[in-house]
Amino acid sequence: MQKSVRYNEGHALFLSAVARKEGTKRGYLSKKTAENSRWHDKFFALYQNILFYFENEQSARPAGIYLLEGCTCERVPAPKMSTAGKEALEKQHYFLVVFGHDGQKPLELRTEEESECDEWVEAIQQASYSDIIIEREVLMQKYIHLIQIVETEKVAANQLRTQLEDQDTEIERLKAEIIALNKTKERMRPYHVHHEREDPDIKRSRKVQSFMRGWLCRRKWKIIVQDYICSPHAESMRKRNQIVFNMVEAETEYVHQLYILVNCFLRPLRMAASSKKPPISHDDVSSIFLNSETIMFLHEIFHQGLKARIANWPTLVLADLFDILLPMLNIYQEFVRNHQYSLQVLANCKQNRDFDKLLKQYESNAACEGRMLETFLTYPMFQIPRYIITLHELLAHTPHEHVERKSLEFAKSKLEELSRVMHDEVSDTENIRKNLAIERMIVEGCDILLDTSQTFVRQGSLIQLPSVERGKLSKVRLGSLSLKKEGERQCFLFTKHFLVCTRSSGGKLHLLKVRASARC
Repeated sequence: MQKSVRYNEGHALFLSAVARKEGTKRGYLSKKTAENSRWHDKFFALYQNILFYFENEQSARPAGIYLLEGCTCERVPAPKMSTAGKEALEKQHYFLVVFGHDGQKPLELRTEEESECDEWVEAIQQASYSDIIIEREVLMQKYIHLIQIVETEKVAANQLRTQLEDQDTEIERLKAEIIALNKTKERMRPYHVHHEREDPDIKRSRKVQSFMRGWLCRRKWKIIVQDYICSPHAESMRKRNQIVFNMVEAETEYVHQLYILVNCFLRPLRMAASSKKPPISHDDVSSIFLNSETIMFLHEIFHQGLKARIANWPTLVLADLFDILLPMLNIYQEFVRNHQYSLQVLANCKQNRDFDKLLKQYESNAACEGRMLETFLTYPMFQIPRYIITLHELLAHTPHEHVERKSLEFAKSKLEELSRVMHDEVSDTENIRKNLAIERMIVEGCDILLDTSQTFVRQGSLIQLPSVERGKLSKVRLGSLSLKKEGERQCFLFTKHFLVCTRSSGGKLHLLKVRASARC
C-alpha cells in the first residue's frame, strides 16, 4: 500500500493566511472539478510560487494547494458547446495551468473579465522561483560589471587629480621664476645709470614739486570738507541725526515704563484677581489696564525697528516704521478714551484696604522708583503728542527733496488728525461724565443735564442779594429765592442752562426752579 505524502500542515496554513491577506494576486475564479467536469467559484490567492484556493473569501482554512514551480500557464479557447450555452461561453475567458510531468491533470480556470484573465496568467507565469534565480544572476552580472566600471573611473580620476596637482605646482614654480626674472630685469635697466648721472638739483626740484602737489591736493580737500561741515546742510543733518538719537532714547525709556506697568502691576493684579479671595475683579483689572499690554508689544516692535535703523547709520530711514505704527494707533484711541474712567475705577478700588495694601506693595518695587500706578497709566497719554513734536522737528531739518519728506509729512498729518479726534473724544467724554456727576449730586435730579450736546462751562459759589436791594435791576423772580438777607448759592453754568442750587448739610444739592420773565 502506497503511503500518503506528509507535509508541514501548520506552516502551510500559516502561508495560506498570509496569501489571503498579502498575496500577489487574489480573487474569485471558476475551477473545473475533475469528478463531474462542473465549474465552481472558489477564492484563489497566489503567494510566491504557491496557489491556494478557499471555499470563499472568509474561509480560514484552504480547500486546496497547488505548487506552481515548473508549471506553465496559458490562455485557451472556450470549449465547444450547444447553441443554448454559446452566449454564456462568450462571456467567459479560460486559461490552463499545466504541470511539468506526465500524468498530472492540468488545472482549468476561467474568469468573466478578459483583463482579469490576462493578469492571472501573467502572475502565474512570473511565480517560478527558478526564473527569479536566473534574473538575480543576470542582475548580479550587471552589478559586478558596473562595480568594475566605477573602480576604473576612480583610478582614472585619481590619476587626473595627481596630474592637476603636479601642474599647479609647476605653475607656481614658473610664476616664481617670472617674478625673479622681472626683478632682475628691473635691476639691470640702464635708466638707473641715467638717474645716477642726473643733476642733484633737478632731483631736489622734483621732490619739492611732488611735495607741493601733494600738499595743495590735501589742502583743497580739507577746504572742501571744512566748507561742508560749516554749511547749513551739514548743520541741519547733524541736528536731524541728534533728533533721531534722542527719539531712540525716549522710545527706550517709554518701552521700559510700559514694561514696568505690565510686569509690576498688570500681570500681578491678574494673578491676584484669580486668587481665592481676590482684592480686585478681572473686570476692574481690564478697565484699569485697557490695551496696556498690546501697546507695550506694539512699541517693542517699533523700538526694535528704530535700533535696526540706528545700526545702519548714517543711512537713517524712518518713514516705513511710522507706516507700520499708524494702522495700530486705534489702540491708543481706546486707551485715551478709557483713561479717565480707569483712574476712577482705580480710585474706587483703593477704598478696599486689601487692594490698597497690595498696590502699595507693588509701588514699593525698586523698578518703580517711587512712582505710583497713576503715573504709569498717564505715560501713554503723552506719547502721540511727543511723536508729533518729534516729526515736526525732523521735518524742520529735512530738505524738501529728501526721499522721506512726503512720508514723514503724511505720518505727521495722520498723527495730528488722530490727536484732534482723541482730544475731542476725551473732551466729550469728560463733559458727559461731569454733567452726570453734577446730576447725581442733585437730590431731585435734573433731566436737562442728560442732553449730550450741552457743555459744562464753569461752577462756583455766588451770593444772592436780598429782593429789596435788587430793586428794579432784575425782572427775574426765583420761586423760593425771595430773601430778606444775603444767601450763598451753588451755581453751574452750561452752554444752554444756568443752574442755581442750595447745599444741604449732607453735601447734597437742591435745585431751585426759576420763573423767568426774561432770559438771563
